[in-house]
Amino acid sequence: MQMSFDLALTLFWSKKIAAALVLPPLGPLLLICAGLWLIARRPRTGRALAWSGVALSLAFATPASVKLMLRGLETAPPVTLEALAGADALVVLGGGKRHHAPEFGHETLNRLSLERVRYAATLARRSGLPVLVSGGAPQGDIPEATLMQEVLEQEFGVPVRWAERASRDTRENARYSAVLLQAEGIRRIALVTHAAHMPRSVAEFETAGFEVIAAPTAWLSGPAGQVRVLDFLPGASAAYAGWFAAHEWLGRLAYRLSR
Repeated sequence: MQMSFDLALTLFWSKKIAAALVLPPLGPLLLICAGLWLIARRPRTGRALAWSGVALSLAFATPASVKLMLRGLETAPPVTLEALAGADALVVLGGGKRHHAPEFGHETLNRLSLERVRYAATLARRSGLPVLVSGGAPQGDIPEATLMQEVLEQEFGVPVRWAERASRDTRENARYSAVLLQAEGIRRIALVTHAAHMPRSVAEFETAGFEVIAAPTAWLSGPAGQVRVLDFLPGASAAYAGWFAAHEWLGRLAYRLSR
């Protein structure tokens, strides 16, 4: 039996694995392990690597340092109705799925996708813009766009005009959405995604030929200028936000190098 080889899918998962090895929590842990392994042979280098891993682990899980990482990402302000009036369509990017959802009987959207869909529903009602949802299924299950359409129409009562179901990352979100929208002459869009994901998303959609109005949601950094004692203590929420920030900075670097 002859097996087909999907180069694009292989590259996609190669990028995912490489990112997992670099990003927290695994990246800093690997530094610690490497340092402990070297410490008997090269004590100075081993200690430096191990303590670097500890420092990075703390930095990516402490609110104060994570806010600094997010400062250069969450730069777009909330969208206004006046700005939305200049768009021809509302584009919502998928943020992932919950694969094990026995209470629904099949896969469902994860919290990232739900945050984006909820905000998109609000904007769609306020503006009357037609909606495109974008997100594929790299693992061959239900496409994110299908689940997003289901939630928007059945739970929020917002119709979806286009569903882009083939994309596997932000770059493909932009390219494949362009095929659907630009065929109908649509080049000005309001783009809904997380505030920290917005810079990378805007860059990709502009490269695909769109004029983009940023419509960010779900800021991870908290109010500007607000400092609390707990900001200097590592926590689970900060660790997630730190991973998200690191993922976005790494993604921006990778995309810049691949242009």
